[in-house]
Amino acid sequence: MSKLILILTVQILLLTTFASAGDRGDFARTMNPKRLHMKEKLTHLRVYWHDIISGRNPSAIVIKKHVAKHSFGSITMIDNALTSDVPINSTLVGQAQGFYAGASQHETSFLMAMNFAFKTGKYNGSTITILGRNAIFSEVREMPVVGGSRIFRFARGYVEARTKWFNQKSGDATVEYNCFVLHY
Repeated sequence: MSKLILILTVQILLLTTFASAGDRGDFARTMNPKRLHMKEKLTHLRVYWHDIISGRNPSAIVIKKHVAKHSFGSITMIDNALTSDVPINSTLVGQAQGFYAGASQHETSFLMAMNFAFKTGKYNGSTITILGRNAIFSEVREMPVVGGSRIFRFARGYVEARTKWFNQKSGDATVEYNCFVLHY
C-alpha cells in the first residue's frame, strides 16, 4: 500500500511540474524595441491599381455574382497590377492580391482584403495588408493597413483610394492608392 501511495505521489508531482512549466511564461518575454535599435519610419507609397475584369486575360475574376442590387453578395478574386503611373503599361512595381466582396445592401460598397506584394527595388519581397470598407463611388476612400512583411514588419497605417479611370460597360478601373505606412 505504501508503494502505491509513493508511486501516486511521484506521478502527481511530475504532472504538477510539467503542467506548471508552461505557466511560468518561459515561451515568451517582453522586449524593448529601443534595445534592438528599432526605429519607427513613415513611408508614403503611391501606386496605381488596375482592376481588369474584361478581355482575354483578366486580373479580376468574379467568383460569385451579386444576389441583390449594389453588388451585395458578390465576391471577386484579384491579382491586379500595381504600377508607378496611371497607364497600365507603366513600370510594374507589384501585385494587389486578394479579394473584394459586395458588403452593403444600400450602396455599392466592398469589403477589401488584399496584400500589396512589391516586386521592385528595396521593397522587393515586402508586403502590406489592407483590410477595410471601400465605398467605390466616394471621391476618396480610406482603408486601414493592418500589417506587413519584410521591410514593412509591424506595419500599420492607412491608404487613400481615388478612382482615376472607370469603364462603366466593362467594369475595368484604375485606382490611385496613396499608402501611409508606419513600420520598423
